[in-house]
Amino acid sequence: MSVNFGTSGLRAPAEGFTTEVCRAYVSAFLDVTCKGAASRTVYVGADLRDSSPRIAAACVSAIAAEGWTAVYAGNVPTPAVAAYALERGCPAVMITGSHIPETYNGIKFYRPDGEFLKDDEAPVREKALALLNAGVETPVVALPAVDPAIATAYVQRYAKAFAGAPLKGIKIGVDLHSAVGRDLTVEILTALGAEVHPFRRADRFIAVDTEALDPADIARDRQIIAELKLDAVVSTDGDGDRPLVIDDAGNQVNGDILGALTARFLGIATVVTPLSSTSAIELSGWFKVVDRTKIGSPYVVAGMAAATLAPIAGFEANGGFLLQSDLALAAGALTRLPTRDAILPMIGVLLMSARDRKPLSALVAELPPRVMKADRLKEIAPEIGGALLKKLATDDAARVALDARLAAPADVNLTDGVRLSYADGAIVHFRQSGNAPELRCYVETESAPRTEALLKDMVARLEATLR
Repeated sequence: MSVNFGTSGLRAPAEGFTTEVCRAYVSAFLDVTCKGAASRTVYVGADLRDSSPRIAAACVSAIAAEGWTAVYAGNVPTPAVAAYALERGCPAVMITGSHIPETYNGIKFYRPDGEFLKDDEAPVREKALALLNAGVETPVVALPAVDPAIATAYVQRYAKAFAGAPLKGIKIGVDLHSAVGRDLTVEILTALGAEVHPFRRADRFIAVDTEALDPADIARDRQIIAELKLDAVVSTDGDGDRPLVIDDAGNQVNGDILGALTARFLGIATVVTPLSSTSAIELSGWFKVVDRTKIGSPYVVAGMAAATLAPIAGFEANGGFLLQSDLALAAGALTRLPTRDAILPMIGVLLMSARDRKPLSALVAELPPRVMKADRLKEIAPEIGGALLKKLATDDAARVALDARLAAPADVNLTDGVRLSYADGAIVHFRQSGNAPELRCYVETESAPRTEALLKDMVARLEATLR
């Protein structure tokens, strides 16, 4: 089975992560990017997929074979293990397929100084392939006992930064499903004073994509909000680096809107965000600098590192929030965490709602009226999606063949996929996913009904064209 780097870490069908493959990539990662580690300790976490314990054990065996010590965090969110390792100047390895189907899995690497970068991929891949060809054997060892300190530190990160029960009087539902940080989310919200109502604890893995949420999930959350008179329902994707927030009116708050509101709440000066995030960010006038990148947190990380006007933060359309600067807050302090995190944007908008005594829906309404939605076609091979994108990039006849409304765009941006902007304000963006066999479509207009109708039409046209 082919194992490849996607937009964030390795991805492949779960059976592709054999002991040999894990040994090769973990060894290459440690050798190529971790020479400056403060100690030869690697922190390891895993999501709740059935295949994750096996892959975690293979990675721990590889770490031991290289003469490093693995500390097993157990089932914790990706940002929890990343934050703990970063604070100690050590690398981390997270076993997760994030939001993609359960039959897939992945490995996310964190360098001692932060997120694994795009420039790291080629040398690590080259070294790993050489090790695979050499047929290096790996003695298999058992997973170590779980060290609870990593989970505790993640809860305390937010309990201390926003001390004083600032969410007192706020009623929040938490969709537990199979999110790896589900219990920690409840613990954090409770520590901040919220009245928490957990529901839907799943025994099997459920792939939750915050950029393409199942309408049945929104309908269920809307009903729970109405029945319990909740201020919001919150959740995350499988590994806890992408937030999900449903507001008091029962509408999903898109990830880029969550990011913009959270950055405003935190007083961020420079925002770094991918091309797929809403143009309302610039139109709001809330930030002194807005820097656009390709899609994927490594590109946002690189953009933040190059930024000069602090405080600096980044976020993506999926809602993952990256904090580049240490922040001094009214009740505490928040240290930098330059990797995707679901908790900060989740509680950021809730804290703003409580502080300003405004419902979440009213906070969202303060942004210029731009609505971004995304969906995707599953099981679209990269060569199939790539061929269509190549035509759409250069051939107006191909655009018209897909949909007559795509004729004569005012601007064609090829930074990441094909982003078509039109004089009437509509934006249609097609992109092949970097970590799953999926073709994604992003649509932005001035209203939710128009965005939803146009997105539905675009996906239907893609379906008819590619199937």
